[in-house]
Amino acid sequence: MYAEIRPLSSLEKLFMDESPLSPAPQTQGFQNEIMSWQLAMILRDATRSRYVRAEVSGELAKYITVYQVRHVPVHMPAYEDADENYLRKTPGLYPDLLSPLHPHSLRIYAARWTCLWLCFDPRGEVQPGSYPVTVKLETEDGEALGEHTHTVEVLEGCLPEQELIHTKWFHADCLAQHYHVEIFSEEHWRLIERQVRCAVEGGVNMILMPIHTLPLDTREGGERPTTQLVKITVEDGRYQFDMTLVRRWIRMCRSAGVQYYEMAHLFTQWGAKHAPKIVATVDGEEKRIFGWETDASGEAYDAFLRAYIPALRELFREEGIEEKVWWHISDEPSREQLPSYLAAKRQTDELLKGAKVMDALSDFEFYQQGAVACPVVASNHIQPFLDADIPGLWTYYCCGQYKDVSNTFIAMPSARTRVLGMQLFRFRIAGFLQWGFNFYYSQYSDYPIDPYAVTDGDGFVPSGDPFQVYPGPDGEVEPSIRYMTFREAMQDLLALNCLADLIGFEKTNVLLGDMTLERYPASAEALLNLRREINRLIVEARHA
Repeated sequence: MYAEIRPLSSLEKLFMDESPLSPAPQTQGFQNEIMSWQLAMILRDATRSRYVRAEVSGELAKYITVYQVRHVPVHMPAYEDADENYLRKTPGLYPDLLSPLHPHSLRIYAARWTCLWLCFDPRGEVQPGSYPVTVKLETEDGEALGEHTHTVEVLEGCLPEQELIHTKWFHADCLAQHYHVEIFSEEHWRLIERQVRCAVEGGVNMILMPIHTLPLDTREGGERPTTQLVKITVEDGRYQFDMTLVRRWIRMCRSAGVQYYEMAHLFTQWGAKHAPKIVATVDGEEKRIFGWETDASGEAYDAFLRAYIPALRELFREEGIEEKVWWHISDEPSREQLPSYLAAKRQTDELLKGAKVMDALSDFEFYQQGAVACPVVASNHIQPFLDADIPGLWTYYCCGQYKDVSNTFIAMPSARTRVLGMQLFRFRIAGFLQWGFNFYYSQYSDYPIDPYAVTDGDGFVPSGDPFQVYPGPDGEVEPSIRYMTFREAMQDLLALNCLADLIGFEKTNVLLGDMTLERYPASAEALLNLRREINRLIVEARHA
């Protein structure tokens, strides 16, 4: 009995009924760049699976975290009219979850391949050079099964700081629901901070702040659990605001490395017709004072905003983050909803004077009419905005961006996810938004789901769209392959920024050929070769 071991790049997804085809090239990156590769393993001359131990040796061992690639249920891989650049379009078990190795957790099979994922973080401490990394496999009884040595090349120098503003919407209520803890209890804060830190490690530098319960993905007339940082008291018709929890959120985020703060939307999604859910203590009784029953343009909510927004802005000035705060009016308004959106904007224009305001949309007419100063444009509708050469342009994707463009669906090839970093560079995109870092609900937040069993929001979006990480035991954050791949995309962007600083944007941009948001290298090999060429040019330019 012995284990056959084959190396794979981080851009391969190996299904249970497949054999690995593409061997991994040498892994390469700079001194502060996180690098990953995989080892596919199968037992030969055996009839049954065995628990095994994996031991990593070499100078880099202490910088390496080992995960087991696990397969998750995918009921809806893609929409029926999706393009052909998907790994599969049939329901089944797909590789996605990366579970940390625990004693007795790794099993190798005799009939199918198992993958280990190795993640190397040099943390700026490893000197340039080529390093062998050996993984040895043995049974629990100490019987040697095999070993494999992979070479990691650490290039001299570091990648620059991230300039892109990057948010993946953070849903604190989902953590309370999943772990069955009281909202904003000490345990809830612990869970929140662990996931915020994980988000930052993945390249997120802006966090959505629930100053009030997020008016997102909620059925009209329905409610999400009250997750409101601002404590409100109403006495004699006057509002008083306790900002203690807001300050705690800011300081927690700052400690975790967050640089920007994104406010919960001030009006309901898809049209800005109603007020979000707002809870207050009125005459000693806590109750909802605004919600679906509230006309967004009514006098009562208008009076509330005139007290609420200035109080928050004053707090942000005190905390020294006012220039790092972004506000939302309403998410994804359609052309038919333009009048109600504009009415909401007029309501807040004076209150948000001098502040940064952004919203996700797809219609160029909104920008032309001055509805949104900073449009966050769907990646498949961005061309008119690019043609207009709008400075500081943002883009986003969600379930609607499933044809031709990049996304993070489980059924998509990893190369399709990773190419976004190069595309963001090419079009000088200033910010990127995705709606689901940790959305563990069904559609419209009707009920919570188990993300380990349901990866598509119970059928309302392609699998992988609602969340990037899994909520592990005791608050342990378990990453997905997509989380890791997107982090690599961010590092590609940093490498291109580095090269542009050395030789200029135009010369660097030539490397990307005729790449657009809908036309790009489709294969893992092409993308990895392109990144290696970028690395080579950086090293040359630094030594010129």
